[in-house]
Amino acid sequence: MPLSLSLLEQLNEALIQRDAVRAFALLDSSASSWETLSPTDAHATAFLVCLAQWVSLGYRDPAFFDCMMERFAHVDRKQLRLEDYIGLRFAEAQRALLGDDTAQAVSIFRFLLEVEPGILDQHLVAVAHYWKGRAHRRLGEFNAAMEDMHSAQEQATALGFTKLVALVKIQTSRMAFRDGQRREAFRLLDEAEQELKGTGDAISLGNIESARGRFVRRLGEYSKALEHFERAIEIYGDASPGRPNGARALVNAAYVKRLIALDLKGRQKSGRARAADHVRFLEVCREALEYLSRARDIYSNLRHQAGTGSVLVNTGYLHLDSGDIEQAEEDAAQAFALGELKQDEALLARARILQATIENERAEEQFGEAGSLATYAHAARSHAEEAITLAKRTDNTRILAGAYVVRGFIAASDFFQDWETAKQFSTLAGELLGKDDLDHLSKQLALLKTKILRSTGVDETVRAWTEGVTGTKSFQQITEEFAEIVIPKVWQQQDRKIARVAEVLCISPKKVRRILKSRGLLKPS
Repeated sequence: MPLSLSLLEQLNEALIQRDAVRAFALLDSSASSWETLSPTDAHATAFLVCLAQWVSLGYRDPAFFDCMMERFAHVDRKQLRLEDYIGLRFAEAQRALLGDDTAQAVSIFRFLLEVEPGILDQHLVAVAHYWKGRAHRRLGEFNAAMEDMHSAQEQATALGFTKLVALVKIQTSRMAFRDGQRREAFRLLDEAEQELKGTGDAISLGNIESARGRFVRRLGEYSKALEHFERAIEIYGDASPGRPNGARALVNAAYVKRLIALDLKGRQKSGRARAADHVRFLEVCREALEYLSRARDIYSNLRHQAGTGSVLVNTGYLHLDSGDIEQAEEDAAQAFALGELKQDEALLARARILQATIENERAEEQFGEAGSLATYAHAARSHAEEAITLAKRTDNTRILAGAYVVRGFIAASDFFQDWETAKQFSTLAGELLGKDDLDHLSKQLALLKTKILRSTGVDETVRAWTEGVTGTKSFQQITEEFAEIVIPKVWQQQDRKIARVAEVLCISPKKVRRILKSRGLLKPS
C-alpha cells in the first residue's frame, strides 16, 4: 500500500499539536505503507522530515531512523526536484542531531535557512531555527542559540503554533536563568508545561522537569533538584527508555548526589560528623556511580560520545572524592580523548579541569617522592591554563569560572604559594558568578577566598590598601573585598544576627546575606 498524502497531513497536524499518542498510533497502524519507503515514492522526503521529528520525540529509536535514511544514501541528488533536495537535507540535519553530530546539524540548518525565501515552508523555517538553536546550545554557543530561538518564536507565533512556542520557552528559560533572570526562567517553564500538558509529549515534559532541576541545583537546593531529576528520569523512561534525554537526567541526578556526598564529607572534615555520615557518604557515592553506569550504557548503545565523555568526567570526580586517584586519572584521560575526537571544546575544558584537580591533589597530599611534587604541581598548572583557554572558546561562563577557581587553588597551593595570582583568578571567577549561584562552585570559590585571606593575612591586605597599593583592582573591587573581611567578623560579634549587622554597618540585610553566603557561612535559603 503506497504512502498516502492524507497520512502525511495527519502526522504533520499531530506534530503541530505535539499529539504524540495519536501520531505514534498512526505510525504503527500505517507501518506497511512506509516501512518500505524508497526515494522514488511520492512524498518520500516530506515523510522523512516528519518522521525525523517524531523519532526525536520518542518514536522508536535513532538506529531505526538511520536504516530509513540509508535508503536515500545513493540517490542522485542532481535528479531531485528542489523541494525533495531541501527535504532530504532537512532529514539529514535531524539525523545528525540524533547521532550526536551537532556541528554537522548546525551546518546543514544554516544552509537551509539561507535558501531563497519562499522555498522552505514557513513551518519548517521555524522548526529549523528551533533545532539549530538547540544544536548551538549543545555546543556551548549560547548567543547564537538565543538568536535562533528568538527567530523560531517569532515564526511560530506568527503561524499560531502555540506548542512550538512552548518548546522555545523551555530552551530560552535555560538562557534566562544563565543571565540571572531567575523568576523569568521559572515563569517560562510553567507556561510551557501548561501548554504541553495532555499532549503526550513526554520528551518535552521531561525536559521541563530536568530544567527545573538544573535551576534549583544552582540555587544550592540539592534535595529538591534531585527530586526534579528523578521525576524527569521517570517521565523519559515511561515514554522512551534508552534515549539520550534520560541519560542526561541520570548524569544530572548523579552530579547532585555527588554534591550531597561532598556536603557530608565537609562535615567530616569540620569535626561535626557522626559515624553515620561517613556510611551515608559512601552510600550516596555508590548511588551516583550506579546512575552514571546506567547513563553510560544508554550512551554506549547510541554511540553518543559526548554523553559518554560527560559520564567519564562525573565518574572521575566521584573516584577522586573517594580516594581512587588512579581511576579518576583514567576517567579524565578517556574523557579528554573523546573531546578531541568530537572537537568538543566544552568537554575538553571539563576534562582538563578534572586533570588539573587530580594533579593538584597529588601535589597537596604529597604523593610520591619530593622530586615528583614539582612534576605534579606544574602539570596541574598547565592543565588549568589549557582549560581556561578552551573554556574561553565557548560561551559557557560556568566552565570558565570553574577553570578560574581550580587555577586559583593551584596558585594558592603549598608548592606555589602565589597569592597574587590566586587573588587574580578568585576575582575573575567571582565576576562570572551571579547572586543565584549558590551551589558547589560558589562554595569552592568561598573556600579559595578563605584560604587566601588566612595565608596572606587580613592585616597585610588592609595595610597595602592604606598605602595605596591596590594592584589592578578597581575601587569597587576593593570595597567588595573589604566587605568580605568586615561583615563576617561583625556577624560573629552580633550573635550571628543579620538584622543587627545591617543596622550597625548601615547596609542592606540583602548584602549581608550575600556576603555571608559567598564565604560559605550561611546556608542558601
